[in-house]
Amino acid sequence: MATFEWIIALLLAAALLAVLARRMGIPYPTLLALGGACLALLPQSPNWTLEPELALALFVAPVLLDAAYDTSTRDLRANWLPIAGLAICAVCLTTLAVAVTARLLLPEMPWAIAIALGAILAPPDAAAVSAVMRQVGLPHRLLKIIEGESLLNDATALLIYRLAIGTAVAQGLSDLSLAPALALGVVGSVLAGWALGRLLSWVIGLFEDAPTAIIVQFATTFGVWILAERMGLSAILTIVVYAIVIARTSPIRTPARLRVPAYAVWETVVFVLNAFAFVLIGMQIGPIWRRLDPSEHAAYGVFALAALATVVAIRFVWVAGYGGAIRLKMALRGSPAGRRPEVSSARNALVMSWSGMRGIVTLAAAFAIPETLRDGSPFPHRDLILLTAFVVVLGTLVIQGLTLKPLIRALRMSDDDPVGHEIGRARAEAYRAALAAIDADHSLEADVLRKEYSGLIEQADRHPHGLAPGELPGDPLRRRAIRAARQRAYDMRRRGEIGDDAYHALEEEFDWAELSAERN
Repeated sequence: MATFEWIIALLLAAALLAVLARRMGIPYPTLLALGGACLALLPQSPNWTLEPELALALFVAPVLLDAAYDTSTRDLRANWLPIAGLAICAVCLTTLAVAVTARLLLPEMPWAIAIALGAILAPPDAAAVSAVMRQVGLPHRLLKIIEGESLLNDATALLIYRLAIGTAVAQGLSDLSLAPALALGVVGSVLAGWALGRLLSWVIGLFEDAPTAIIVQFATTFGVWILAERMGLSAILTIVVYAIVIARTSPIRTPARLRVPAYAVWETVVFVLNAFAFVLIGMQIGPIWRRLDPSEHAAYGVFALAALATVVAIRFVWVAGYGGAIRLKMALRGSPAGRRPEVSSARNALVMSWSGMRGIVTLAAAFAIPETLRDGSPFPHRDLILLTAFVVVLGTLVIQGLTLKPLIRALRMSDDDPVGHEIGRARAEAYRAALAAIDADHSLEADVLRKEYSGLIEQADRHPHGLAPGELPGDPLRRRAIRAARQRAYDMRRRGEIGDDAYHALEEEFDWAELSAERN
């Protein structure tokens, strides 16, 4: 019963922290990280454990699929060079820098473990960054670069992590022979993700009610991850490719009555996983800190802060170097097609450099370190790695998370809303197709629809540059009418004129109508 009470209390606390973060205009992972730190300080907090092998699958698979599902392949192709630089080169540079720093401070730490630590700390998480940037209207392309980086850098970091942990567990360099297999596994992961996406999108489409369809979505997500692990592939890459394929094939076949609840459930699950990642890591940090001798507190603190400073500094070095190379190239050859790359300007480079907040992947990777080596002895420096990972995540989320929004506003950065332009153009074309589809129908219902669609097309064509209006014609009137209809049905149920079954059927009908009239 005590465990259940703690779960309820922690979920409620996470929800309240998310509400507070929204009111303050800061990313909710920042307050979750602070909540985890407070939990670590509580002497009476529970000591929950989780099998290390389960950590990555449980925390990373759904979160990564949710992010990959929303990723635009067009934007990935358009920005492949800066994304590849951040997701591959910057991750490798950060991993190496952290490993060198760890060895300088702790020479007895084996290189394999130092590299594993670097891979754990290397990948930034776009969740907190996106939460800030969507509030302040950052240039769209810069946001897409950061989101694309966060999607792919996990694969790079966890490939290095897997190789380093395998070498450390084997207590030797024999597992370096895994490198060619891992390289081949990258190709296999892409092919497996594509094949599973094509197959399972058809399987998921067979389920027509929301509860079973959502359960199947989660089951297939974890199934893809487990299958990739069993086949020796990169589960991260497999999930990313699988999600992108699903996103390209399933939406046209998924009815709204399934899509709306599915999106709500996935958003909730991602939030809960973020909350419990900080809860579980906080529960590990408290006992670790209390087990240390007072003389060791300073040494562990210096080590963790040095790692934090390293990951922040290396991102500045990479972004500045990349931006300088782009500016030099532009000076020598000119900007292609007159387009100035976003990361080449000083303002954008500063924001990009300050957007390296770490999150759930770093926590999950640290937690997933095995507790013992192959000979049964304890994994060296595991406590230090867990503490360092938590400090880096907490430090970046608090320091950068609380200052990124003021920084963007101080730099007076803005977005010309290219998505809005595309929505406006696509809306007009879509409703022209809708008109054409009912052109031969002369019923009263068709005439009503033609008037509504014609108004939509006229407003979309009239708006400057095809920019999407805040709402569709008639939406305010529609919402007012829906509120009146909902109130009348509620009054009828209260007076006993209709029963609950009839009321809930009308309620569902009004909900769908209200969703269609909400702001875009």
